[in-house]
Amino acid sequence: MTEHRTNSIDETTAQQSRSQDQPRQSYWWLWLVAAALIIGGVIYWQRHSASSSAKNTFDPSARPVTISTATTRQGDIGIFVDALGTVTPVYTVTVTSRVQGEITKVYYHEGQMVHKGDPLLEIDPRPYEAAVTQMEGQLAHDEAVLTEAKIDLERYQQAFNRNAIAKQQLDDQQQVVLQDEGTVKNDTGQLANAKVNLLYTHITAPIDGRVGLRLVDPGNIVQANSSTALVVITQLQPITVIFSVAEDQLSQIQEQLRKGRKLPVDVLNRDKTQKLASGALLTLDNVIDTTTGTLKLKAIFPNNDNALFPSQFVNARLHVDTLHNVTLLPTPAIQRNAQGAYVYIIKNDQTASIHNVTPGTTDGTVTAVDGLQAGDIVAINGFDKLLDGAKVSVRTPRANSSASGQPAATGQPAQGQSGDTGGKNAGGKGTGGNKGGSAQ
Repeated sequence: MTEHRTNSIDETTAQQSRSQDQPRQSYWWLWLVAAALIIGGVIYWQRHSASSSAKNTFDPSARPVTISTATTRQGDIGIFVDALGTVTPVYTVTVTSRVQGEITKVYYHEGQMVHKGDPLLEIDPRPYEAAVTQMEGQLAHDEAVLTEAKIDLERYQQAFNRNAIAKQQLDDQQQVVLQDEGTVKNDTGQLANAKVNLLYTHITAPIDGRVGLRLVDPGNIVQANSSTALVVITQLQPITVIFSVAEDQLSQIQEQLRKGRKLPVDVLNRDKTQKLASGALLTLDNVIDTTTGTLKLKAIFPNNDNALFPSQFVNARLHVDTLHNVTLLPTPAIQRNAQGAYVYIIKNDQTASIHNVTPGTTDGTVTAVDGLQAGDIVAINGFDKLLDGAKVSVRTPRANSSASGQPAATGQPAQGQSGDTGGKNAGGKGTGGNKGGSAQ
């Protein structure tokens, strides 16, 4: 009995020891979780503080945006129509042979400039010289026969006056004279034809122009009236350019032509970096192409320096009209969003303010706008950081900006600026806005 109680006491003591050890072990896990949460909170707080500090550092309202500016002005700007054109010669002659024979001489050199009447080729003339001699002999014989017939007719007339012959003999002789006259006239025509054929053996330039590559050599046999070309001559001075414009611009062009105005046309190279020639609009086509909705125009150019070459692709720029006393500003200053076009006006307190405008005609880097006054200062770059109401810092202009015709990049209006004909450069280069050269 005593032993049973002792065992019960030992079991109870062991259970109490296990119950005391288990809570101590769970407290250690709680301390680990709490420490992890504290460390995570400290790290989050540090990162959040750094992000807030960075935002404050790059806040546009806190740091001024460095920009360049330009001053709007009153001036003139041209209305232009740009189009892709092709240089087309006024005359292109493909010379062929009109007689048969062997080519004995080639007088021209490839690419040579020739004038009307200059010798090009010579075909063996001997057969045709012989034909001329033959026809001259035939003509001389028939002229002698005609002379004899006329003498007989005179005799018959005298005899008939003396009633020595019948009237029928006199009439017959008159018809013989007429027949001989016809024969002589026929011989005269054949002689002229032989002389023309002889002339065709000496081929000369029909126009002024440039000779192409040589197509035949001495010793070649050519056929009469063959389609094979002997030489091709292209006129270079003057020369024309054919280009197409949209039918919507036709009325404006016709209005200027009805007023008797001569519309200038400039030709530029493929990338529009160099002007090749200046000329004038010559004529319009008589029908609009229904597949493209365009009309062909032809302009003529003196081409004294041979800058334009046949079949060359160029950019034609037609000067339709000039707008006077309009507000001009650099094209890069114009930005666009869903509401339309706008610019950033720089106020006296060196802050930017969004101002809606209506763009008009563009000429290169200059655009005519409505909604601004002459003398307003606008930003022309820095739009990736610029906001409405942001502080700005105007970039100091270069020393040669005035000499190069660029606007002063300052916060003050440029001095001595006046209107210019044709819309000269009024702003620095940049992005944004619409491209020049189109009538809007």
